[in-house]
Amino acid sequence: MCDEDFPLMTDTQGSQNTLDGILHAISKCKVQHNQLLKEQQDLSRARDDQEDLAEQFRQRIDKLRISLEDDDNKQARDVDSERKIDALHDGESRLKREIQRAEEELQLEEESTHHLNQQTDVSTAAVPEKKVVFTGETGDGANTLNFNVKPHIVYPMEEGTALITFEDEEVAQKILSLREHKVDLGEDCAITLEAKLVQLLVPCQVEMDTEVCSRRILVSNLPKKVGEDCLLDKLEIHFAKSKNGGGEVEESDMLHDSGNVVITFIENNIAKGLTGKMYHDVEFEKGRKHSVKVTPFLNGEITRFQTRLSACGRTVLLTGIPAVMEQENLQDLLEIHFQKTSNGGGEVDTILYNPLGQHTLALFEEDCPTEDQSQ
Repeated sequence: MCDEDFPLMTDTQGSQNTLDGILHAISKCKVQHNQLLKEQQDLSRARDDQEDLAEQFRQRIDKLRISLEDDDNKQARDVDSERKIDALHDGESRLKREIQRAEEELQLEEESTHHLNQQTDVSTAAVPEKKVVFTGETGDGANTLNFNVKPHIVYPMEEGTALITFEDEEVAQKILSLREHKVDLGEDCAITLEAKLVQLLVPCQVEMDTEVCSRRILVSNLPKKVGEDCLLDKLEIHFAKSKNGGGEVEESDMLHDSGNVVITFIENNIAKGLTGKMYHDVEFEKGRKHSVKVTPFLNGEITRFQTRLSACGRTVLLTGIPAVMEQENLQDLLEIHFQKTSNGGGEVDTILYNPLGQHTLALFEEDCPTEDQSQ
C-alpha cells in the first residue's frame, strides 16, 4: 500500500469536525432533556389527578358505606317494627277472643242469676257468744247429733257429781273460789265436796256447702191452732193441685224444732215455680184461708266446724259426792246447804245430783237473763 491513496487531514479540521458533532449532540440531548422534563411534568400532573380521583373515590366509598349501614339499620328497624306490628296484631286478636269468651261467660252468668240468688255455694256464719246454763232438764243420746245455732248441749255427768245453778253469777263465782265445801248431813255425818268450773265445747264458726233442692220446698208461717196431722194433710192437698202451681207430693215432714214443714215432690220442676210466688193462701178450715210462706229448701253439708271452750257463769259442778243416802234426800240437803249465805251460797235456781252407779245426761241451753238480771 502506498501513502498516496489516503488523503492527509490536518489537526485543525479534525478538531472542528469533532466540536460540531459534540455541539450537535449536546443540542440534541437538550431537546431530549426538555422533552423528558415535559413528560415528567405531564406524568406528575397525571399522578396528581389520579390521586385526586382516588381521594374522591375513597370519599364516595365512605359515603356509600355509611349510607349502606344506615340502610341496613333502617331495614333492621323496619323488620323489627314489622315483627312488633305482627305481635300487636296477634295480641289484639287474642284480646278480641278473650273479650268474646268473657262476654259469653257473662251472658251465662246473667242467665243463671236467679238460680245463684237462691243458692249459696259456701256460707260462713260466725256463731255469736252465747252464755249457757243448766236448767234442770235432762236429755237422751238421740239429741246429741242435732245441730242448732241456738245452744242445746247434752252434758254427760260423771257418777257422784251434782250440777247446781244459782240465780246470781256472783254466788257461783264465790262458791268456785272457796273450792272445798263441807256439807253437814245431820246425825254427826258430813261430807266434803269440791266445786269445779263447768266448761263446755260450743261451736264458734261453721262453714257449709249448700245447694237449692229441686224437689223440696220449706213452708213456714203456719197456723198455730191446727193439729199436725190435719196441717200436713191440708198442705199436701193444696200443693198437689196443678191449679195452685203444685204437683204430685211424695211426702211431707214436720220440723218440730222450728215448726216448719218440708214438702217433697216427685217431679223436679214443681218446687222452683212455687218458690217464685213465695206466699200462698191455704184453706186449713172450711171457708177460711191462711197465708203461708214458701221458700227454697237447702241441702247442706258442713265443710268446716270450729269449737271453743265456754265457761258457765251461773252453774257449778260439785264432785266427790259419796252415796250415803237416797238420791232425793241428798239432793235436798245439798240445795239447802248452798242456799245459805253463811256457807257462801245464795238462791238456787236448779240442782241435779247424779249418784254413783247412774248414767245421766244434763241439758244445757242458752242462758236468757230474767228481767232482774237484765236491769
